[in-house]
Amino acid sequence: MLKNISPLVSPALLNALASMGHGDEITIADAHYPRMGSADTVLRMDGIKIPELLDGILRLLPLDHYHEWQYALMKPVGGDEQPTIWQTYRAIIDEHDRGLPHHFERFEFYEYAKQSFITVITGETAQYGNIILRKGIVRESP
Repeated sequence: MLKNISPLVSPALLNALASMGHGDEITIADAHYPRMGSADTVLRMDGIKIPELLDGILRLLPLDHYHEWQYALMKPVGGDEQPTIWQTYRAIIDEHDRGLPHHFERFEFYEYAKQSFITVITGETAQYGNIILRKGIVRESP
């Protein structure tokens, strides 16, 4: 165990985060997520909810402010309402790094997410709980 790292950030996830470069992406997926939208590397974290994991990850991972968006979400299908979990995500992101969202249509999301550095499948059951984070750089302090 290390200090100041969320216990939800497993050694395998910590290694993936440290191995990612600027512009690489991580898909954090809900429990319903299909294999067809997954990266080559998949890490299962069943039983863990995305908001708590997102908070732990964003304590370590800077977002990419050189890109037009810093995180991506899946657009609701048909008459589905905007998911309330997005407000939770927004609050967590704003607390750590602020960022602009991008919204992909469902199958565009899956296709885009295949290119992620890693897909983390969680136990999240909130509909449209999937999120892609784009890694930025750690700036030196003056």
